[in-house]
Amino acid sequence: MMLPESPWIPARKVPRPMPFAYDDGGREAAGFKGDTGDCVCRAIAIATGRPYREVYNKINELGKAERASKKRARSNARRGVFKATTRKAMEFFGLEWIPLMKIGSGCTVHLRPDELPAGTLVAKVSRHVVAVIDGVTHDTFDPSRGGNRCVYGYWKAPKPVTRTVERR
Repeated sequence: MMLPESPWIPARKVPRPMPFAYDDGGREAAGFKGDTGDCVCRAIAIATGRPYREVYNKINELGKAERASKKRARSNARRGVFKATTRKAMEFFGLEWIPLMKIGSGCTVHLRPDELPAGTLVAKVSRHVVAVIDGVTHDTFDPSRGGNRCVYGYWKAPKPVTRTVERR
């Protein structure tokens, strides 16, 4: 049974998830196989148009400069990159950080096409980064959680990148 619309109750906005395009950033073409935790490397390669191998080598080079401890290994392009090294890598490749949240502000922007600007971005979401090109996520899986995933901020690419990938 449908209830009639009421002028006193606002209509509920249903989130529109961001379209998704499968894109490994050139990982397979660079000779790598299998799945891995390389989201930072993949997102930079997609957003900048640089070869996957070049980004991979630079991240590992930055990781070697980190101080390892018994509890924490160094950043690695294949197994994960720590926040400080991610920032250095993004800066090296010319991406500019735009924060979207402040302490105590709560989530204000989600991974949806109507909430992020057009252009080439690398969005920081919980425990992941993802390339977004003109409102379409480019990754090896859909990270949007149905349009409910919070975006903490994004890195803006200096110039637009054109890529041809298959949509799923």
